[in-house]
Order: sequence, then C-alpha cells, then structure tokens
Amino acid sequence: MRSTAAGTGPGEGETVLASAFDNADALRALLADRTRLALLNEATEQIGTSLDLDVTCAELARFAVPRFADLASVEILPPEALPAGLTVGTGPLRARRTALEAVPGLRHGVEPPSPAAEWVRHRPGCPTAQCLESGQAFLGEAGPGSQGDGAGENWSCELGSGIGGAPVLVVPLRAGGRLIGVLSLLRSIPGTAFDDDAALVQAVADRAARSIDNARRYALAQDLTMELQGALLADPGSPHANLELASRYLPCGTSAMVGGDWFETIRLSFGRTLLVIGDVMGHGVEAAVDMNAYRMLLRYVAATDLPPHRILRQLDHLTSQSDATRPATCLLALVEPARHRCTFASAGHPPPTLLRPDGPAELLAVPTGPPLGTGLGDYQAVVHSLDPEQVLLLYTDGLVERRTEDIDASLARLTRLRRPRPGESLEDLLDHVLATVTPATPDDDIAVLAARVVD
Repeated sequence: MRSTAAGTGPGEGETVLASAFDNADALRALLADRTRLALLNEATEQIGTSLDLDVTCAELARFAVPRFADLASVEILPPEALPAGLTVGTGPLRARRTALEAVPGLRHGVEPPSPAAEWVRHRPGCPTAQCLESGQAFLGEAGPGSQGDGAGENWSCELGSGIGGAPVLVVPLRAGGRLIGVLSLLRSIPGTAFDDDAALVQAVADRAARSIDNARRYALAQDLTMELQGALLADPGSPHANLELASRYLPCGTSAMVGGDWFETIRLSFGRTLLVIGDVMGHGVEAAVDMNAYRMLLRYVAATDLPPHRILRQLDHLTSQSDATRPATCLLALVEPARHRCTFASAGHPPPTLLRPDGPAELLAVPTGPPLGTGLGDYQAVVHSLDPEQVLLLYTDGLVERRTEDIDASLARLTRLRRPRPGESLEDLLDHVLATVTPATPDDDIAVLAARVVD
C-alpha cells in the first residue's frame, strides 16, 4: 500500500511534487533567459564602440576570451566575396584575420595561427573553411592542421594546431543576409565542448556582426570618398613659369570622413595666375561632390577675367540658386608676378599668410564676406605686394583651429613660423609648416597651397 502525505488524498502528493518540479524548471528557464539577455546587452555595450573595423573585431575577440574560449580569431571576407545569399560557394576563400585574442598561457602553448591583419586562405576541410563554404556553424574538435606554400598564398594552419582533440567552435558572422566573416573559438582543454554555449555564442556573433558590417561599410565609404577626393583634388594646374607652387592635402583620419577642402590654380592671360583655396562645410561623399561643383563653376566664372571679388559674387549667386549645394568658404588670390602684387578676395575664409626671408610672418588683412552659397555676397578686393623670395601661404582652417582655443590664438601661431631659408624649396617649407602648426590630432582636413614669385 502506497503511503501519502498527511492531509492529502491519494495522488495529491505526486501532483504537488510535479508542480514543484515544473515551477523549478520554469524558474531555471527564466533565470537562463535573464542571464542570456544580460550577456547580450553587455555584448552590445562592449562591441562596436567605434566605426573602426579592426577595433570592432578586436572588441568581439576580447569579449569571447576568456568568457567562452581560450583563443578567438575574427576573420572578415573582402567585399568582392560577398554574394546576395547566405553562402559563398566552394573553394578556399581569402579572408583577412582582423583580430586574434588568447589567454596569456596559450600564446606559447600551441602553434600560432597567422597573426592579425594578414590575409589567409584556409585549407579545404578545416573547421573555418567549412564554415566559410557552408555559412553554417562548425562544432567539433581541432585536427592536426598543417601549413604549406599554397602556390604563393598565405595558407592558415587549422585553429588549434598542437592541441589534439581541442574543442573548436566556428560561427558565421552575418549581416543583411550576407556572410561577412567568421568567429573561431578554441578551448585548450579536451573534453570541454561548446555544446551548451554554441547558441549563445551565435547570438553574440549576430549582434557583433551588425557592428562589424557598419564599420566595414563606413571604411568602404571612406575609401570611396578619398578616391573621389584624390581624383578631384589633383595637384595644382599649370601656372605661368614665373610662379612656383607646392601643395598638400591631409585627411584628418578615421574619426571623420574626408571633407570638401580644395585648392585650384587657374592660368590667366598676361602672366597672371588665380590661386584658389576653399572648404565646403561638412564631410563625406556629398561634400566632395559639392567641392567639385564649386571648382567647375569657378573655372567657368574665372574664364570671364573678372576681378576676384566679382568672381566671388558670381559664385555666390549661382550656388545660392541650388538648395543641393552646401555653403563653402573660399579665398581667391590673383597673382601678378610682373607687377609684384597680389589681389585678394575672401568669402569667410581664414586670411593668407606671407612668409618673408627678411622679417616675421604676417597675416595679411583681407576683408571677409559671407560664405559662398548664402546669397548674401558683398565681397571686396584688397591688394598686397608680393616680392620674389616671399612665400604666400593659403590654407584651410584645419591647419590652425583648435576646439579648446580662440581662433585669434590659433592664427597667431602662423606668425611664429620661421623665415624661408635661401634656396629652400617650397616642399621643404611646407614640411616645416605642417610639422610646426598642425594639431597633434586634427579635427578637420587640411589643405595648404604655397606660392612664390620667380623672376
């Protein structure tokens, strides 16, 4: 005869006990869900803190080690290898190892894979190759692995070479329905399989993949903008033989996309040369395109042989008619070497600097009108002398401006530049200017144009 708990009928004890077990299972599931959600939130906070691709991939590798594994590798496919589907076909794919992280003791305990920042191809059949070919996660153990010449390619050894039977997990990194790379994890102790963590690792990888894809797209857009900028911002045109020129363009780096800084040289009649430097507001492809629009209009208007201040009026009028064109600052300098003089007109641009071999540098006073594209143009011209051996320096605000100081203090820095040395080339002089004046971490692009009259 089966006994029952006091105060309960037949079968009621079993019901209570079963209910208790059900509640315990539900509680464990709830706690597991909360733990999973907290971990994913932590991954979101720690991965993707910048738009730098290598930094983002390194953050993913650091998040995985030692939390999930003893070694983590992140590899990203090149853009041309990304088809519309989830898989990428067959054959050994070329991938760039963007991050590699390991616990300290493991770095010297196994044969190391190719270091970060190298392009590698994985031999067919290894875990990483299987994941790249199928677009599906690989869960298993590391094999012996090997490296070879691969017909001149850098073939990566299998992750975990030197650790027989080490558990390996390779999960795909997908974004927008595309396979963009893989995350490979290794545990150095055999028998500690990834079975219980595979789904959670994939969830972390899915969140990280979105940040990695954003960084990859940002890098591609920045490369495109720089290529466009380089194509549009060629070296200065062909000035007359009586004028020597040198120029530099320095993008500010990865913190902001390339902008609309530009310079231009237009050869005019009677030995005159029109020097132009400008800065379209904003950054990115749109600013570079607007910069080119200003350059094209400038060439058209300058061909009418108007004085500098009237050229600016025409530019302002034409560009203000289009809502698509961003405002821009601009400085024109009409150099007349035969008369040893230069006529300036400014649309909200920093003043030019004159470097003398026999005196201190001087900021030339030029009346400043509103930026181009506002429709408010009322520009004035001013004439300054420009003798041989003097160097005229035109620049954009990125050369001098600091966020933490007044613009007058920034401009005063130019007046402390050393004098041009006898026989010194303009290229060497620009090296000195950039080394002396450029901020340690520029907040904006820098364009500089130097000119010197030659007798």
